[in-house]
Amino acid sequence: MTGLAQHLPVLPVLLPAATAMLLLLLGDGGGGSGVGGHGHRRLLWARRLALLSTALGLGLAVLLLRQADTGALAVYRLGDWPAPFGIVLVVDRLSALMLVLTSVVALPVLVYASGGWDQHGRYFHALFQFQLMGLNGAFVTGDLFNLFVFFEVLLIASYVLMLHGGGAERLRTGLHYVVLNLCASALFLIGVAMVYALTGTLNFADLALRVPQVLGPDAAILKAAALLLLVVFGFKAALAPLSLWLPATYAAASPPVAALFAIMTKVGVYAILRVHGVVFGDFTPAGPGDSAALVAQPVLLPLALAGSVVAVLGALASHTLPRLVAWLTVASVGTILAALGLHGVAAWSAGLFYLLNSTLVVAGLFLLAELVAAQRGEAGGRLEPASAVAQPVLLGGLLLLAAASAAGLPPLPGFIGKVMLLQAAWGQGAAVALWVVVLGVGFLTLLGLARAGSVLFWHVRPDLPATTAGGSPRMVGATVALVAASVLLSLAAAPVTRYTDATARQLTDRAAYARAVLPELGGERAVTVRPYTGERPSAAIPPAAGASR
Repeated sequence: MTGLAQHLPVLPVLLPAATAMLLLLLGDGGGGSGVGGHGHRRLLWARRLALLSTALGLGLAVLLLRQADTGALAVYRLGDWPAPFGIVLVVDRLSALMLVLTSVVALPVLVYASGGWDQHGRYFHALFQFQLMGLNGAFVTGDLFNLFVFFEVLLIASYVLMLHGGGAERLRTGLHYVVLNLCASALFLIGVAMVYALTGTLNFADLALRVPQVLGPDAAILKAAALLLLVVFGFKAALAPLSLWLPATYAAASPPVAALFAIMTKVGVYAILRVHGVVFGDFTPAGPGDSAALVAQPVLLPLALAGSVVAVLGALASHTLPRLVAWLTVASVGTILAALGLHGVAAWSAGLFYLLNSTLVVAGLFLLAELVAAQRGEAGGRLEPASAVAQPVLLGGLLLLAAASAAGLPPLPGFIGKVMLLQAAWGQGAAVALWVVVLGVGFLTLLGLARAGSVLFWHVRPDLPATTAGGSPRMVGATVALVAASVLLSLAAAPVTRYTDATARQLTDRAAYARAVLPELGGERAVTVRPYTGERPSAAIPPAAGASR
């Protein structure tokens, strides 16, 4: 590779970082200063620059996805320091998929925020780009410590975005959000230190080689470190019982921020899959004794199923539409983590497909909740009778589509993802529990959203004047784009499922990953793109049980 293509793996991190710095120098005219004059012009230029950068980021993500779809592993070694000693970025099928999903969510959300929400606080666009930098960095980093670094980058940006727009409720929940995340970050560092002390490395490829060689008493300590990391990632992903903070926090955030936060829980899901599904995956121990393999599997599946049940009950008990959507976020994460807990290629593929749909639907629902609330007068998003909305057909149709997909009704992608998951669970010991929970949660999700829709669009108080002004075309268009993306996912189900199948198979082949990243196994250059052939290097670890071609 030559020229710009040589540096593709690092550009999803550098582009939003450079854009954020330019926006800070420009000044975005937010916080009420964008009423007119220089402040208004700065805000317009900030919007244009941020939208252009995010659109370019989507283009880069698509290029990386096309490259990854060939089965190639793109490895970028910063400073030409070889792994595991230097910082390495790796783009495989999973990383590329998450990069595309992040951009597909971020671009409509940014368009929506440009309809006026970006004026409610200072430097919204710069913070938005810093959060994209952290998200993209977390998905392409090749080592555990830099996963922590990018977690902190996206969290610091999210702390300020959480408070965007002000208000007592945002300040209260934002304080809880900051304190809890700081505690989780401290546990993350402790877990990283324990892993390094026992293995001597933090590089994912190197860890995959060394973890199965840690046996005996050291394996027990390594298990403790792995479970500590599971607590951290479970907190980020909203795994029960670490999910109780999320509904109040997301419901209090401004709509575009809450919609962007829909992808943040998926960073925790990604980390669980990358670390506990791959690094601490299904190994054949290198010698006698007990290894740290599959340490998370006994607890991940039951906690995920329990979290889905609790979340859907919380959704049924919600008195506002934003809080209901926030609970559905937790329920969808429970379904995804249940797929990861099954620890198989078919289940992982189902989980990834469902992850795509649930992220798009939840992000769209957060935006839709504000469009509805803005047309209901003083009642806002509360689930109580109010005046008629100005766009009942459009908003009601969007809610119907999103509800059907979230509940898993055919032929929408939520149905496809759940069918894939139920098929993957067939014949396993947890099949009955998973079938009951997935189907039951889907039914209760439909019930909760149907109740909300009937109150919002049918229980109209005739004594209150109807709203005449609808949502702005920009904000409505962004919401439609997210819901439409979910519908298009159903039309493209065949190629997408082929991709997720290949992604799950690639994750089980730790040997190919190690060969591409580690110099002693063949990674000679600062930038290498190696075809995913399935060949085993002599020094490679054995394949995961159940890996298929």
